[in-house]
Amino acid sequence: MIHLQLFSTFETTEFLEMAISTLEKKGIKKESIFAVPLDNRKEDRKIFDTLHRSDGTSLIDIGIGLATAFSVIGASIGFKLAWGPIYWGLIGAFVGLVLGFAIRLVMELVVKKNKRVLKGKHSEVILIVDCEESQAELIENILWSHFAIGVAKVK
Repeated sequence: MIHLQLFSTFETTEFLEMAISTLEKKGIKKESIFAVPLDNRKEDRKIFDTLHRSDGTSLIDIGIGLATAFSVIGASIGFKLAWGPIYWGLIGAFVGLVLGFAIRLVMELVVKKNKRVLKGKHSEVILIVDCEESQAELIENILWSHFAIGVAKVK
């Protein structure tokens, strides 16, 4: 008789309670079911990346595009101005980079702040079930049918 452990993650909903009660109705003892609530991140995510951590969001992507456009416009207009096209192209590039960075920073801080917290489903409970190998498929089907976020078997 081989023993398995099934690990699954759930959001804290009525489906978790229904999954546990269904497992008990199918003959799994209460002592074989273990639910562990997780502590979710409370601190705000960092906007600026470090050398060791990056969230994949770039703050200069809009700035680079605007810098290119403004430098072309600045250089074109610079032929008629006193400092010439090179200086006005560099000034336009700097203004475009700063403007794009400011736009992206405002978008990250204000617009996407709520989306960063709510993005995706968050696992809140790990459910561990000790069972025999013959019961594993039944238990796995019960967990999936009650909207488990993920399920894994360990012998």
